[in-house]
Amino acid sequence: MSHFRPVDLKHASRLLNHGPTVLITSHDNHIGRRNIMAAAWSMPVEFEPPRLAIVVDKNTWSRELIERSGMFGIVIPGVSATNWTDAVGSISGRDEDKFNCYGIPVINGPVLGLPVVEEKCLAWMECRLLPATSAAEKYDTLFGEVVSASADERAFVAGRWQFDGDKLNTLHHLGAGTFVTSGKQVKAPE
Repeated sequence: MSHFRPVDLKHASRLLNHGPTVLITSHDNHIGRRNIMAAAWSMPVEFEPPRLAIVVDKNTWSRELIERSGMFGIVIPGVSATNWTDAVGSISGRDEDKFNCYGIPVINGPVLGLPVVEEKCLAWMECRLLPATSAAEKYDTLFGEVVSASADERAFVAGRWQFDGDKLNTLHHLGAGTFVTSGKQVKAPE
């Protein structure tokens, strides 16, 4: 007897979506505003130059700031940042600065000056927004080129994640404020 059951198509993306949850940062110097939001959908799309895709709803404050400024940051939260991750993914930053609201300490990225977070987080990247394609105009997917990146040397060693089984693990969103962490490493036989 099979244990498989049909999945509502509205939940089909969750079958693939167990990569790390990220925090997307944005700012617009012209209006002096910044924002941070949680996103479960991000992925690398090219090696050199390093490029990635993120999904940001066209109707969000973050999307407006990203399109206006032409840049965005990606922060990879650790287990210690679970509360921040849930909180910034649950409300809009249109009316208040979520960094201030939740006491999230910020540093400025070295190339674009984007707000990035190191405390309780494992890595960050600054990205330039790539020119819009017909897909970006129609869908919520944005593409960016990574121009600077940094990671906690205890968790990212020699170009690979080395999770410790405790606080130096990535978060993975399952929906409704529920997360799991990256698990133990398993090595394929040679």
